Amino acid sequence: MITPDQFKDKSILISGGTSGINLGIAKVFAGMGANVAVFGRDPEKAKAAAAEVEAVGGGRSLGLAADVRVPDAVGEVVNDTVTAFGPLDVVIAGAAGNFPAPAIDISPKGFKTVVDIDLLGTYNVFRLGFDHRNKDGSSFIAITAPQAVNPTLFQVHVCAAKAGINMLVKSLALEWGQAKVRVNGISPGPIANTEGMRRLAPTPEMEERARNSNPLKRYGEAEEIGHMAAFLSSPAAGYVNGTILNCDGGTELGDASADTQTSWRG
Repeated sequence: MITPDQFKDKSILISGGTSGINLGIAKVFAGMGANVAVFGRDPEKAKAAAAEVEAVGGGRSLGLAADVRVPDAVGEVVNDTVTAFGPLDVVIAGAAGNFPAPAIDISPKGFKTVVDIDLLGTYNVFRLGFDHRNKDGSSFIAITAPQAVNPTLFQVHVCAAKAGINMLVKSLALEWGQAKVRVNGISPGPIANTEGMRRLAPTPEMEERARNSNPLKRYGEAEEIGHMAAFLSSPAAGYVNGTILNCDGGTELGDASADTQTSWRG
């Protein structure tokens, strides 16, 4: 069972936490009493996000700037967070890049950019966070995506990066369990009011198609991903390690559009 003050005075670090899903996650932890540091590349966005997080109530918040592709910069963020809040209880790697394009139109540099932000960035946040973990036990969570297991048109770079993240989660869980670090992943489906969905479904028609293809016929909310992260970081999930949990309304199951199946009746 997760209590309202489950994370009171806990130290939380979230990469990509200045917007979208990861900002939603930050607010959920803040609402449960945590001290939360969010970071992204833009210092002003980080400052504004931290103000939003702190307004939720509970603990304190930091807005920091760093590029997850640069280990030294990530290291500074980790050090600043630990100095302010103490050893890391929860580390969430959520920074991501995406631009829909046919593989033939993706340059090697473009492909590398997405892999570096998603996969290398996740590794950098986890590896540098590990050195400052709470040695009594920490939860590390990667934000992955259905593209990790579902080949997707115009997403070859994202599919490769997210598949790597899934295996990174499992490999680190295998190695770090003995250090009392649980490593898991969350795979969100289409989430409302996020940059990712604005890119993948930029028109009302595409948005409606994406919504209709989901078995639940709706987009998810960032808060729902936040509650999944809170569960994974709580004692209720104390024996969950190396797992990718879908929070996608059934997206990974396939297309549930009305024109692909007989309508449900009852």
